[in-house]
Amino acid sequence: MKRLLTGAAIVVMIAASVFIYFILSSPCLILKNGDTGKTLAVYRIDKGNEFSITFVHSVNKSPVTDVYEIRNGKIYVVRTIYYSFGAGVQTEIEEGQTLEYGEDGSMIVSGFYRPMDNLSYIVGTVSDHILEINGSSIKLRELCGRNTTVHFLTGRRIFIN
Repeated sequence: MKRLLTGAAIVVMIAASVFIYFILSSPCLILKNGDTGKTLAVYRIDKGNEFSITFVHSVNKSPVTDVYEIRNGKIYVVRTIYYSFGAGVQTEIEEGQTLEYGEDGSMIVSGFYRPMDNLSYIVGTVSDHILEINGSSIKLRELCGRNTTVHFLTGRRIFIN
């Protein structure tokens, strides 16, 4: 009987700990070095908020911005913004997608809503990759160096402000 009570107490403590962790923790975007696995940065991001990566396309030499959202613990691509066609840039609209033109001449393709299970970027040597999150701009070359593969993951962390 004593073992049963001890086992039940352990189960209750574990369940309470998990519950408290999810109440106190926040969703976050985690950047890791793709080669070493070392955590480079962790950013709090609330459910439904977007983040983006902007870089200069290697072929057509114009800016490209990929916009993402975290939903249910996964990263989803939401839209892509670009200014010129070229190799590696979408040229056809798929079912469910829309193409709009921005006031600045940009082409905005939206309606992807695809999970990105292995989202990675190789930080450029000629141009930088800029992470926009929570109103801040982070230069990935300054954060992790050139030619670094940066892997983007989601998780939960306790943030103390």
